[in-house]
Amino acid sequence: MTTIKLILLILMPLCLSLVSEISYGRHAAILIDADNGRIIHEEEATHAWYPASLTKVMTLYMTFAALNQRQIQLHDSMTVSHHASRQPTSKLGLRAGEQLTVQDAILAIITRSANDASVVLAEHLGGNEENFASKMTAKAHALGMYDTHFMNATGLPHQWQVTTPRDLALLAWKIRRDFPNFYPYFAAHSFYFRGQELRGINKFTASYPGAEGMKTGFTCGSGYNLMSSAQQNGRRLIGVVMGGVTSAERYQLMVKMMNNGFENNLATSSEKHITAMTSKFSGAAPYQLGCGKGAVNHLTKAYHSQKKPNLTYNIKSKKTAKTAYLNRKTKTAARTRIVSKSKLSKTRYRRT
Repeated sequence: MTTIKLILLILMPLCLSLVSEISYGRHAAILIDADNGRIIHEEEATHAWYPASLTKVMTLYMTFAALNQRQIQLHDSMTVSHHASRQPTSKLGLRAGEQLTVQDAILAIITRSANDASVVLAEHLGGNEENFASKMTAKAHALGMYDTHFMNATGLPHQWQVTTPRDLALLAWKIRRDFPNFYPYFAAHSFYFRGQELRGINKFTASYPGAEGMKTGFTCGSGYNLMSSAQQNGRRLIGVVMGGVTSAERYQLMVKMMNNGFENNLATSSEKHITAMTSKFSGAAPYQLGCGKGAVNHLTKAYHSQKKPNLTYNIKSKKTAKTAYLNRKTKTAARTRIVSKSKLSKTRYRRT
């Protein structure tokens, strides 16, 4: 087995040479008119994709629904569990037994993409995160997001947690329609916690003319994702970009798409509505970047199936994979598990 892994690592450059220019840097996107739901532009919008922290928009939908139904109040205090406190970065650094208000959790998710705050909400509303994820999936299907399945409240990697740009655009459209009183939270640039101002990480919200906010997302599997809403000259657009190779690229793709949308430079179909778009997966979710635990697994699977891997990769990540292999070879299995867990918690989910 060890010999096979070594051979695969040596063959990686050969496999990657088969990737076409079209699949390199591949992304998926959709732009809709937020006032009428009409699709303005789309690129592989029904392709399966890992949602990363865009998952948290569904967590917020569930929270807003509970607020509307008076099941909870904004200033209710929630107790942080041990499970919530152990979530990887990005997070607030909550401690088990600490109290967090519903409003602070909402703001922490929107501005800082805090995983621990997301789990606190999930446990408060669903009893535990697994039960809450099941409710998220049921609600998503009820909204018409038929190609979406949630396994957690944060968007942390799980092979069965998938969605499509079309489904996420539908979610963004409905969260604004269903909760106009809570929708302005997405425009938050910062919030105060423990006496300190925590500034938002969404550069689109902070800098794009007429931006109304929404959410960023990142994992090695998903690449850099972005859900955005903006209004100019009385017209409001909602966009979703999934699979940016870098953080900067996702913003560039969104700005270009938004600009073209507001300037009417995109071919449109007045008959095509977001709810009428075919909701059927077209292809398996790609593993977008050459980092994280899943990168080598993805290449191995592609090699054995003799299919071209749909992912981007670079020399640095190849060296990282080789180094990881050598470390595993020279250290004990128990020590390897400890090192891998520590490394992943520090690097794999650092950005959102």
